[in-house]
Amino acid sequence: MIALLRRELLLAFRHPADTLAAMLFFLLVTALFPFGVGPAPEALARLAPGALLAAALLAALLPLDRLFGAEAEDGSLDQLLLSGLSGWEIALAKALAHWLTTGAPLLLAAPVAAAMLNLPEPAWGVAILVLGLATLFLSLLGTAGAALTLGARRGGVLLPLLVLPLAIPAMIFGAAGIEAAAGGVAVRPFLLLLGALTAAALPLAPLAAGAALRAE
Repeated sequence: MIALLRRELLLAFRHPADTLAAMLFFLLVTALFPFGVGPAPEALARLAPGALLAAALLAALLPLDRLFGAEAEDGSLDQLLLSGLSGWEIALAKALAHWLTTGAPLLLAAPVAAAMLNLPEPAWGVAILVLGLATLFLSLLGTAGAALTLGARRGGVLLPLLVLPLAIPAMIFGAAGIEAAAGGVAVRPFLLLLGALTAAALPLAPLAAGAALRAE
């Protein structure tokens, strides 16, 4: 599984278009919010938690439809399933690679996005932590969704419809945590709830994805 993860990272580093596209999408979406709601600092600061999370989750969703598609077309996925790795191990390696190459780079862009949305500087650290947990949660859910829609007609359309509703709890707890940090309120309960969601998805999503891959 470590070798598979290393292979996925090497492929991503050789072809960084998906990573760059996700980061640019994230920054462009957050840059559009001031034009839509007006330049008032108070309004921007109030919308910043939800805008940051929505933009990050949508950006992380972009490369998910190709997570298994190319390998399914050229037969590499069948070779992986015959290599001795179980389906959940393949899915977990894919999910971790997706987060490391898509979710984690968004954290580097988060301070720029937070500044554009006038988020109070004391909340930036919490915002980065929340985005890290939320994007990891989406990577796990998205891997399961990509496996379930593999081979389906218009799977790229079905995938967001399947994954985004399940990501709503992460949006709620994450935005509440950032808002609490901006207001000087305790953030620990919201971080614990978001961490619990991610911890629950860590074993369950790869198991579901592995079962779907074996059923293909």
